[in-house]
Amino acid sequence: MSAINQAARKRTVIGLLAATALIWLLVFLSGLGSGVMRAQHSDMGVPVLSGFAETRADVQKIRFTTLDDTYTLARTARGWVMEEADGYPIRMDRLSELVGGLEVLSYGPRRTDDPAKLNRIGLGDPAQGGTGVLIEVFGPNGGLQNAVITGRKGDYIYVRSPDDAQAFRAIGNLPPFYTRRAWLDFDIISIDASAISSVRLINRLDEQLYLRRPAGGGARSFVPAPPNQDDELLSRLAASTAALAIVRLSAIDVKSADALTTAPIGRHISETFDGLEIDLRAYREPDGVWVSLRAVEAGEGARRAQAINDKAEGWAFELSEYDFQDFVPPLDSLVKRAVPEEN
Repeated sequence: MSAINQAARKRTVIGLLAATALIWLLVFLSGLGSGVMRAQHSDMGVPVLSGFAETRADVQKIRFTTLDDTYTLARTARGWVMEEADGYPIRMDRLSELVGGLEVLSYGPRRTDDPAKLNRIGLGDPAQGGTGVLIEVFGPNGGLQNAVITGRKGDYIYVRSPDDAQAFRAIGNLPPFYTRRAWLDFDIISIDASAISSVRLINRLDEQLYLRRPAGGGARSFVPAPPNQDDELLSRLAASTAALAIVRLSAIDVKSADALTTAPIGRHISETFDGLEIDLRAYREPDGVWVSLRAVEAGEGARRAQAINDKAEGWAFELSEYDFQDFVPPLDSLVKRAVPEEN
């Protein structure tokens, strides 16, 4: 083959490669363009909840349905509460964030309309085992005003109508609502650990242990005090964990104290250096472990105790088993009891 023929063949191959690349580029750009066009629609920027801005002041209930739970925020004469928590107050800052978010939530680009793909973006019907959250808004007469299924994936919120598989990426933001705990106002006690002076532990047999520390003492300076001064402390860490448990109180659910069906299995009475006392009673119920609280404070300005009782009185709070044990530790895990002297 001559050099001229080789050069001609080379030019032909290069030309074919260039033409192929151009074709693939045009195909790619065509697909990209059609994808963008498919994402556009006439409702871009339109509110997801039609008319909500005009009716938000009349809303009486907002119900959330997830795969694992259903709970309802309800307007009452006492304010907004959670029905499934025996009417316990909800966080008003979170409610304000929700209502404001729902009012401005609007449709963004269109996404999948394939029912088999909805769970991937959190929009599967929770009534059918899906990953979405159904939000229903009810008006003054109990009528359903708005309903939407929402989901999250990454930094985006997705929405769709409960009776339509067409999904959209939403413009806007909403507060967390995937568990009822996010709504319940469990900011009950705010005490610094350095303020706790002593704790009295009482078990189901009415056996007691009194632990105390000096003013300015560190977290592990609690020791048995009269009438338990002769008990031998086994673990400073364990004593500290029990003595300071009240400052770590972290409820996971709530119900009316009237709903408790068992007797207390223990008491945990914390005292501060400046006279605040918090009496916690512990219950092991069929549906979990619960505590009740009552605060007492000497003096005319007993505002801290009143603030605690305003939130806690009449209620029982569920704890995790792990946290519950800090309030009712076996006394023999903290001290070795002194042997009573014989007469």
